[in-house]
Amino acid sequence: MPLAQLISPLALDQKKQQPGLVLLDCRFALEDPDYGQRSYAEGHIAGAHFADLERDLSGPVSKGVTGRHPLPAPTQLVTRLQAWGIDNHSEIVLYDDGPGAFAARAWWLLAWLGKRDGVFILDGGLKAWHAAGLPLSLDPPETLPGQFSGQPDNSLLLDAEHLQRRLGQPDLTLLDARGLPRFRGEVEPIDPVAGHIPGAQCAAFTDNLGSDGRFLPPEQLKQRFAEKLAGRSPEQLVAYCGSGVTACHNLFALCLAGYPLGSLYAGSWSEWITDPQRAVATGD
Repeated sequence: MPLAQLISPLALDQKKQQPGLVLLDCRFALEDPDYGQRSYAEGHIAGAHFADLERDLSGPVSKGVTGRHPLPAPTQLVTRLQAWGIDNHSEIVLYDDGPGAFAARAWWLLAWLGKRDGVFILDGGLKAWHAAGLPLSLDPPETLPGQFSGQPDNSLLLDAEHLQRRLGQPDLTLLDARGLPRFRGEVEPIDPVAGHIPGAQCAAFTDNLGSDGRFLPPEQLKQRFAEKLAGRSPEQLVAYCGSGVTACHNLFALCLAGYPLGSLYAGSWSEWITDPQRAVATGD
């Protein structure tokens, strides 16, 4: 079974009563951290649990040390997944408002813990769900605790020290999921330093999507990333972004295109700039 899988709104609607299916509502807004919980309370896909980016899908921030969304402690994340009713063999559907950035973070965390089959992202998210004329619910989900027993695979991770040693190596493909103006350092609305990690290429995660907000077909994604790889091994690819969230969108899209799961620099730009000795580049 492929590691990255999409499900359409109509297909999800047909199977949402399936025993063992778990839905996670991953809506979030960086500018309004309570947006997701508030939106979930106003209506969600029936049976879905709310997975908050900062409370559930990230660990505590240490100012000047970590990035804005450090990885959660594996044991705490496993406990949370169990509370949502997840078992090792559960089918899981993840969704957010539509672009899939926060759903992809949850997808990557599950893959990190060893859950690499039966995990789907709702293609187009709630925007597509609404467009299909499908209803929302106000009812809380009914759940029995699950028995998920994942273990972290830290071979999927690269820390700042190891990334710094790899900078300049000819086999490294370093992809930055932020938009081009932030990559170039022309604007920086979130972090205190503008620019990008030297040697990186801009690969804005939004370019994985079509005008309808759904993922591009695999063959188009394959062409997009083949141009970034330029003949280098996809197994040496490293993805990052502002805080380790939208980079997961690129990793998901790479897997949709048939590439292997690349490495994540989870601390990303917001961690990189905590050390003034680390180099910063601007422009293209």
